[in-house]
Amino acid sequence: MESPKPQPQNLDEYSAATTVINFDRPIPLLRGPIRRPSPSSGPYVLAFRDLQTWFSALKSSESQILDQCVTGARIGCALTASNKCKPPWWRSLIGPKQTDLKAREHCEAREMEACFVTAKEKCVAFAAEKCATPFRDAWIATRVNPKVARKLIGWASVPERCTWLNSIGLDLGDCEFGETNCYRASELLGSNTDFGSDRFKDLQNSLRLHLLG
Repeated sequence: MESPKPQPQNLDEYSAATTVINFDRPIPLLRGPIRRPSPSSGPYVLAFRDLQTWFSALKSSESQILDQCVTGARIGCALTASNKCKPPWWRSLIGPKQTDLKAREHCEAREMEACFVTAKEKCVAFAAEKCATPFRDAWIATRVNPKVARKLIGWASVPERCTWLNSIGLDLGDCEFGETNCYRASELLGSNTDFGSDRFKDLQNSLRLHLLG
């Protein structure tokens, strides 16, 4: 007669809480497959689903690059300030003084602030430069033709929605909504592709309020 199999000593080791691995939810895709305007280059292209998604992705990418750059700049400025304010080599021969430590502390704070202000400005330009080419060449799905889209974007900075629409003589019937097509961001934005300029930042805010709701 076969003897019964021994039971495991610690059943908690086989519980669901111990054996099941929880994975993070997948990050939603920013772009999806849209039929390409010229099928000769392939049937589909990855495109942002609308201008709002494109603007949001651009802002998020710039923000992440800026955060990483600023973090690195803060470390670099701290090292630079420490090197600039360190006492001369001969000071160790006569021994440090309390006044020397205070003076170095003030010196490092002053140098750190000056360095970080300059570095942060460069980080802003760096983030805009890194995002310029990929987002300028990105595809965006839209239901209006590029001419109408450029007209909308060009007048997006008018403060009041009613004034904005009346000024260009455009209502929803003029937008020629049709089947979804995709265009390069540079086609829709025209000359407004200097992502680091104040004009483009104002355009982002205005377009989000007026065109995208």
